[in-house]
Amino acid sequence: MKENESTAPADFIRDIVATDVAAKKHDGRIHTRFPPEPNGYLHIGHAKSICLNFGIAAENAGGCCNLRFDDTNPVTEEPEYVESIKADVAWLGFDWSDREYYASQYFETLYESAVGLIKRGKAFVCSLTESQIRDHRGTLTEPGSNSPDRDRAVAENLDLFGRMRAGEFEDGVYVLRAKIDMAHSNIHMRDPIIYRIRHAEHHFTGSAWCIYPMYDYAHPISDAIERITHSLCTLEFEIHRPLYDWFVNEVDLPCRPRQIEFARLNLSYTVMSKRRLLELVRDGNVSSWDDPRMPTLSGIRRRGFTPEAIRNFCRRIGVTKYDGITDIALLEHCVRDDLNKHSPRAMAVLNPLRVVIENYSEEHEENLAAINNPEDDSMGIRQVPFSRVLYIEQDDFMEDPPKKFFRLAPGREVRLRYAYYITCTGVDRDPATGQILQVRCNYDPATKGGSSPDGRKVKGTLHWVSAVHAVDAQVRLYDRLFTVEDPLADTSVSDYRELLNPNSLEIVDAAKLEPGLADAAPGARFQFERLGYFCVDRDTSPQQHIFNRTLPLRDSWAKIRSQQNGKQANDKTA
Repeated sequence: MKENESTAPADFIRDIVATDVAAKKHDGRIHTRFPPEPNGYLHIGHAKSICLNFGIAAENAGGCCNLRFDDTNPVTEEPEYVESIKADVAWLGFDWSDREYYASQYFETLYESAVGLIKRGKAFVCSLTESQIRDHRGTLTEPGSNSPDRDRAVAENLDLFGRMRAGEFEDGVYVLRAKIDMAHSNIHMRDPIIYRIRHAEHHFTGSAWCIYPMYDYAHPISDAIERITHSLCTLEFEIHRPLYDWFVNEVDLPCRPRQIEFARLNLSYTVMSKRRLLELVRDGNVSSWDDPRMPTLSGIRRRGFTPEAIRNFCRRIGVTKYDGITDIALLEHCVRDDLNKHSPRAMAVLNPLRVVIENYSEEHEENLAAINNPEDDSMGIRQVPFSRVLYIEQDDFMEDPPKKFFRLAPGREVRLRYAYYITCTGVDRDPATGQILQVRCNYDPATKGGSSPDGRKVKGTLHWVSAVHAVDAQVRLYDRLFTVEDPLADTSVSDYRELLNPNSLEIVDAAKLEPGLADAAPGARFQFERLGYFCVDRDTSPQQHIFNRTLPLRDSWAKIRSQQNGKQANDKTA
């Protein structure tokens, strides 16, 4: 991270941490963890947790943050997800050093801890099926009923649990449950399952185990094993906190972590659930987990978002206790703000229209100076080739323009960016179809660089590319994935996928780029002047140049903020 990013705004979690440090709780240590389950790719919501956990550790002297994979379900977990998670955390700018851990590393300790619970009468082997356990659990207003196995003798429980581990039983025959209180007001405290039998290959431990701990059991104990001081999680785990504390207190481990919950990030015009995102991938609604329309970190990275922008976004939304939906326009604003400062400019024409400058020599070519980034003088200038035949955007020419159309039209003079003033003198059409083949123009040699020595002004400035030097490219124009703000809450459809945006991807195959872009490496970012921000896709090759549109230039969040500030100013003067 950059130095100026180390200062984070105050929030209730940081206040708690500061109080604990001042009170010398945990001997003044601060130790957090980011604990993803490797059952999918990380999304932008996880970035909030990553920034919070690693950020709090970095803000406190001697603080550290573990990257721990809570890999307790071999059926849904894959090595691919582990590697993608590590790549995403590193891309965001965080370093876990040698603190990479896996809950599966603790399987033996977790097993022995469960044996200890059995010996103390705090756990029992249950033969009820999953549906029977659910039926016995009761409701939010009615207590549950005890399992007929709840009073099984300790010796018998130990024997059965050992045989479960040895692989003597099929999946679902037995489970191990904590013995807490079937009348507890919190339904999660009603004798929850600790272990289940699952004959499945694990990505880390292979076939060494056929019983696996449940997340609610493995997570707090893993925290305690790693001597975590503050276990930060999202609000849906608030109701699980009594169970977290129960396990931490009942298992003989030296550390007592504190669980603190915060509101998760919900972003408009997308879905923030690994299960839903997996559905989109499996059903072919998107091409992959890193499809640039996806809110996954790998997807937005491929689209051209920057880690600096994501970290800034997470700082701006803050940490609260209240759920809500964050406007995706704020995220886009943060991305634009960063790209505007750091992206070199280039010219590209997506829908080319041929322009012939009739009074420019066919043999003559020249290089014109173009500013790489007006926000950063250190980027210097580049040389852009200019010749008799150019490409401009089709939308930048109209034969019969409306009153406020200030671009090229018959008899009208416009400026070519960094180049000359040109005036349209005519149009050539296909005799058979009537389609415009090219526009004919004259140029004023005295206006080199885009200004006139006689002081005359033009209202239109166009970007362009020299035809003979142009690089052919495919450009992929991405838009929001869904057509409504909250797809999962929309009751007008039976399936949220009916709300997918049919125009979320438009492929332009005949784009023309200035020649300097031919050597741009995958991931390189640019502002295509007047068009937006673009980056080189990972699939690009010398044979086919592929660019993804990160965002168009228009910043709706800046407009929203301006309107809000104006309203506040009016309210104060009213």
